Amino acid sequence: MAPRGVAIPDARERLFAAAERVLERDGPGALTSRAVTDEAGCSKGLLHTHFAGLDDFVAELCLDRFARTARQAERLPARAGEGSVARTLGEVALALLRSGGPTISALALSRPAATLRIREALEAGAPGFDAIEGAIASYLDAERRLGRIAPDADTAAAALAVVGAVHHLLMTARPGGTDPSRRVERLVALLVGEAAGPLS
Repeated sequence: MAPRGVAIPDARERLFAAAERVLERDGPGALTSRAVTDEAGCSKGLLHTHFAGLDDFVAELCLDRFARTARQAERLPARAGEGSVARTLGEVALALLRSGGPTISALALSRPAATLRIREALEAGAPGFDAIEGAIASYLDAERRLGRIAPDADTAAAALAVVGAVHHLLMTARPGGTDPSRRVERLVALLVGEAAGPLS
């Protein structure tokens, strides 16, 4: 454990990663400030040094994971023409699914203050589903120009379908339930009109 008063590099990410391990292992009900700091191997007060409380921490964890996936999605258009369209699109869809996996989503939904904070941040422009949807549509537009998907493909509708399906799976999946990855793979393959092998 880090001694008191010693700065911890990347403390926020260390706490986020610790929270994800607690959630994966023990479920949303086990997530407390103490559980997170114990898992991170740091002093009990570190979480409250960086966050206003547990609700703020949960909201920031969700927003951080959405933003990370949005950054990955932003690189999609530059990948047009590379590899399989289904595989490339599927990688982003699965990253989004895993970025706020069912345990994090269940946790946020169980904490109304965190849910409100997330909604307000997204409405204020924080990267989330809208940014990812736009990046997917831009990627599919680029692939359409290259002739790798049908010239009349409705790329905006396809992007909405991918993001909407992932959002549905995040909101309805239960920790420890069936892995929804194959359902995402089949949807992506259907939307781009090509057979896709396993993405994971």
